Amino acid sequence: VERFIASYEEPPEELILDFDATDDRVHGEQEGRFFHGYYDTYCFLPLYVFCGDQLLVGYLRPSRIDGARHAWAILALLVRQLRQAWPDVRIIFRGDSGFCRHRMLRWCERHGIGYIAGLTGNPRLQRLIEDDFVQVEKRFKATGEKQRNFLDLLYGAKSWGRRRAVIAKLEITAQGRNLRFIVTNLNGDAQELYDGVYCARGEMENRIKEQQLGMFADRTSAHHWW
Repeated sequence: VERFIASYEEPPEELILDFDATDDRVHGEQEGRFFHGYYDTYCFLPLYVFCGDQLLVGYLRPSRIDGARHAWAILALLVRQLRQAWPDVRIIFRGDSGFCRHRMLRWCERHGIGYIAGLTGNPRLQRLIEDDFVQVEKRFKATGEKQRNFLDLLYGAKSWGRRRAVIAKLEITAQGRNLRFIVTNLNGDAQELYDGVYCARGEMENRIKEQQLGMFADRTSAHHWW
């Protein structure tokens, strides 16, 4: 984080912090190894935080945990350090649905942090958009071309205790329905927030691959004994 701060000649106006967890596979009997059902292998579950192409956090964890574990505490530490350096910087937390936790969202709201995160769909959300989705399907049948629509919703999960702004992406292709939800406290056009802000987090996957390949290279560059 100190190197990241030092890399700026002038205070930035905005920082987007990308959070993600991934598998770090093990091939022996390492302490802390566990089988992870999603990745179908024995692995660790490191947490990464990037800002653009710069790595802020690489936190090795066992895989027998919630992928969002400790993310809130790490976000709080990062915000404190970044605001000490740049009191006026705008900070946005971005993550997939695995990081959509009420405690995280509430903390962001209390501390003036923007957030945009994936939201897992459920029957209640699907009922809210069904009539609109039917209209999108009709347009697809009439044209034979991919159709998309974006909706602004107000939705509150029982655990939230309040309603929040949710964006729904309704897409129809030859493969069928593609329905996605995100929750955010950012202002702006629904499609621009989804396509221009949320989907940009996909670039983080390349940054994670670079880290894993780098770590692998570091491991294999050591002396081998056989």
